[in-house]
Amino acid sequence: MEIFLIAIALSMDSAALSVANGAKCLNLGFARAFKISFVYAFFQAIMPVFGFLLGISFVKFISEIDHFVAFGILCFLGVKMIKEALHYKGECSVNLSTKELILGAIATSIDALAVGVTFAFGEVNILYACFVIGLVCLLVCLLAVLIGKKTGEIFERKALILGGLILIFLGFKILCEHLGIF
Repeated sequence: MEIFLIAIALSMDSAALSVANGAKCLNLGFARAFKISFVYAFFQAIMPVFGFLLGISFVKFISEIDHFVAFGILCFLGVKMIKEALHYKGECSVNLSTKELILGAIATSIDALAVGVTFAFGEVNILYACFVIGLVCLLVCLLAVLIGKKTGEIFERKALILGGLILIFLGFKILCEHLGIF
């Protein structure tokens, strides 16, 4: 049960990004929605392995800069989404490239790296934990993409701007939490 709750918590940032991506493309098919969800789930599932294998010394380094990396990537993607909203024509004219998806996946899965280190201290089956994290994230993100698509159909350009603002907010939230502001 603990792994399941961790999986849900880890998938929340990816879900927010999935909603934003769903809002970008009103004509998004299931295959592309699955691709988005799979990329985010893959990184959520693999990052704990890296944390588990690399150990405490790497986490000390990454924990000092992870908030800046996540902040930068999320703000970049948020500003990009707002710019795209200003030129929005009602179809998926934006680029949901694999590169863009991977950048978002890395930004939202850095916490999973740290969770992997905590797994190294307990009696956790890392392969099982990563499978559960990946599966939960896949399902949550798939649902989130479809919700984003629906809200995009209803709110169109406003949903894109809101999605961009949410990404920027997530970046600031991560930065402030790690700097101890709140």
